[in-house]
Amino acid sequence: MIRRLSRFRVKDKRERKPGKYDRLDYLRFTFMVAGTIIMLRLFIVQIAQHGYYEALASNSHDLFEELFPERGDILVHDRYSATGTVPIATNKIYYEVHAEPVHITDPAATAQALAPLLTIPKDELLLKIDKPGDPDEVLKRRVPEEVMQAIQELNLTGVKFREEQWRYYPEHEYTAHVTGYFGYSETAKVGQYGLEGYFDKELAGQAGYITGEKDAFGRFLTIGDSFIQEAVDGDDLVLTIDKNLQYLACSKLAAESERLSAKEGSLIIMQPATGAVVAMCNYPSYDPNTYNEVESIDVFANSTVSDEYEPGSVFKAFTMAAGLDTGAVTPSTTYTDTGEVRVSGFPIQNFDGRTYGTQTMTTVLEKSLNLGTIFVVQQTGNEAFYNYVKNFGFGEPTHIELSNEYSGNISSLEEFKDVYAYTGSFGHGITVTPLQLITAYAAIANQGTLMQPYIVEKRIVSSGAEIPTTPTAIRQVITPDTARTLTAMLVKVIDTGTAHRIHQLIPNYYLAGKTGTSLVVNSNGKYDASRHNDTMVGYGPVSDPQFVMLIKMNEPQSQYAEGSVVPLWGDIAQDILNYYKIPPDRE
Repeated sequence: MIRRLSRFRVKDKRERKPGKYDRLDYLRFTFMVAGTIIMLRLFIVQIAQHGYYEALASNSHDLFEELFPERGDILVHDRYSATGTVPIATNKIYYEVHAEPVHITDPAATAQALAPLLTIPKDELLLKIDKPGDPDEVLKRRVPEEVMQAIQELNLTGVKFREEQWRYYPEHEYTAHVTGYFGYSETAKVGQYGLEGYFDKELAGQAGYITGEKDAFGRFLTIGDSFIQEAVDGDDLVLTIDKNLQYLACSKLAAESERLSAKEGSLIIMQPATGAVVAMCNYPSYDPNTYNEVESIDVFANSTVSDEYEPGSVFKAFTMAAGLDTGAVTPSTTYTDTGEVRVSGFPIQNFDGRTYGTQTMTTVLEKSLNLGTIFVVQQTGNEAFYNYVKNFGFGEPTHIELSNEYSGNISSLEEFKDVYAYTGSFGHGITVTPLQLITAYAAIANQGTLMQPYIVEKRIVSSGAEIPTTPTAIRQVITPDTARTLTAMLVKVIDTGTAHRIHQLIPNYYLAGKTGTSLVVNSNGKYDASRHNDTMVGYGPVSDPQFVMLIKMNEPQSQYAEGSVVPLWGDIAQDILNYYKIPPDRE
């Protein structure tokens, strides 16, 4: 028995030849390799790339959603509105029309139906719609609600809408240079130019966010940890601008600038006692709703604050102010006009080349005599003249709440040389901006007190709290007596002088003002007698000035300011007097 079993075991035993492996060895090797791979993978996941997979898991379950604030409105006064104000920049819901070609069975018919409503050629639409298998094609953005509803009524298969918010400017080109626009700068949307640029941060508000957890379907879980940081809407701006005066004055500026083929026109109306701007515009203008369609970006610039130009004879009022305030001259002081003054070897003449003989300081302004203002500077002194010019605010920005304001250039007067003082006395060899010019005239109208110009009456923050602008006096430039004397002399300019057409149009008011015609400097540095810029600045009624207005035209097809800006100034001034119902102050 024992022998038999031993024989059986020996018979069952298998002998392997060297270098040979059975199936069990292969299985052991397979498990060993698999285990090594698993261990390596666990090392990568748990140690080497732990942060990545943790973030991936968090993204699957954690929620983070940004909350966007409403951009603040910009409003102006409107006496005919129930609320007293109306927006000139606000937010409006538009629609993006898009197609899902994969669901459109008749592309040609769909394109035919959409073409007139989207104002896009049928063939152009068909190129986007006739794409079998394409899930989505944008056909047009910024589509008004009424157009969207008209398309909805067609019940077109595969045509969808997405709601989108855009900035909307109801007054279009009439307030463009005040508002600026909200649009793309590189990759982000920001406020640019005007108030949109100056107050971009305040108008934009602050974004908020939601953090929490979501389920496998991406739905917000109300249980568990969550946090909501509410968005803070942007501030609203209430301006000093009067909508009705803005439209009335700016439409007339555009019409007259076009009639005279002027390259550019600018207009500002201000309250002299406060410095509040009630109207401001330029020609040509643009529609901020379609800012990307302009032919030249130059049209974006607000020339009332950025155009630095030689003002010409309109500047003579400040030369006379310096002479009167120092006591160097009086309205009745006389000088002998010989027709020419030589300085540093160069001759200076009156604008018309004529000789006027004995003249008073009143007739210097009335007839706009260059040699008369040179006489005033000679009596006043070059340094004193420069100090008055500077104190009137020239050579530095006014700091109004508008972007891209320039400061002009009066640096030549700092040298106190006769040649610069003499030419500067009648507004040549120096540059100013229209806003500086009207602000300085407002000081004369305001008993000699220079006010800080402003265009924002108040800011209204998201909580409803109001931040008002307080009218601010900068300095007393000339005495009230000097201001009244100078005003009386400027009344003569409108009554019988270079702006007499205004008195013919408005005979029952005392109005004060001055004209200016300055030659344009060519690229070679020489004056071009065939090109000129015209300016008219004035205020009234002089017994209690309610407005001061500046109108400027660049290179109009007229001989002097008397034929371009003077009639327009009188026309709009009459509208202002009627609009404010200001009673006549003259028999």
